[in-house]
Amino acid sequence: MVNGKRVLIIIPALNESGSIADVVREVRGELPGIDVLVVDDGSTDRTAAVAVAAGARVAKLPYNLGVGGAMRLGYRYARDHDYDVAIQIDADGQHDPRYVPKLVDLLDETDLVIGARFAGEGDYMVRGPRRWAMVMLSGVLSRVARTKLTDTTSGFRAANRRVIDMFATWYPVEYLGDTVETLVHTARRGYTIRQVPVAMRKRMAGTPSHSPAKAMLYLGRAFAVLTLALIRR
Repeated sequence: MVNGKRVLIIIPALNESGSIADVVREVRGELPGIDVLVVDDGSTDRTAAVAVAAGARVAKLPYNLGVGGAMRLGYRYARDHDYDVAIQIDADGQHDPRYVPKLVDLLDETDLVIGARFAGEGDYMVRGPRRWAMVMLSGVLSRVARTKLTDTTSGFRAANRRVIDMFATWYPVEYLGDTVETLVHTARRGYTIRQVPVAMRKRMAGTPSHSPAKAMLYLGRAFAVLTLALIRR
C-alpha cells in the first residue's frame, strides 16, 4: 500500500540483466511490501532470472514487442489483480522510486500522472534534435491535455483504476506510441493528466544510443507519430 492505495510497479525490461536487480531492490527498499512486476520483453540475456532472484514477479513475453506491448501486459495484470494504481518505472535505473508517493498522491485529483524532467527539479539535460522534438511534442500535447506538460516522452507514469482498465485493452506498440499516443488518447476520452517534477538519473548499466543521425531520426519519427496520433480516433 502507498498512501492507502494498492500499487503495482511495472518494469518493462529488454536485456537489462546488468541493472534490473538493483532497480528491483531499490524499489522494494524504498517502498516496503509493494508488488513489483518485471515484464521481460523477449530478452536474450538473464533479465528474468535476475529479476526473480531480486524479489520481483516476472511475466515473460516469448518475443520482443517493445515497451508498448510489455506495458499492455503489465496493465492487464494490474486490472486482473485489482490494483488501485499502476506505475511504470524504467529498468535502467533512471527513475527514482522515492518520487512514487508524490505521483500516487496526485492521483486523488487526476487520472494519469507523469514524472516530468524539465519541470524545475534536477539537472537532466537533452540537447539538439531530441530536445527540439521533446519541446514540440510537449507544446502540442499541453494543448490537447489542457494543462502544462514539459516531458511527454517520460516513461515514469502513474495510472488510476480507470486508466488501468483502458490501457489493459488499448495500448499502442508503435514507436513512441506508448508515450505520445497514449496521452492523446487519454485526454480525448476525458481523463485528466498532470505532471510531478522529478529528477532523473544516469543509467545504472548499458550504454544509451545517441548520435547526430539518430537524433535527427528521432525528430522525424516524433513528428510522424504525433501526426498519426492526432488524426486517429
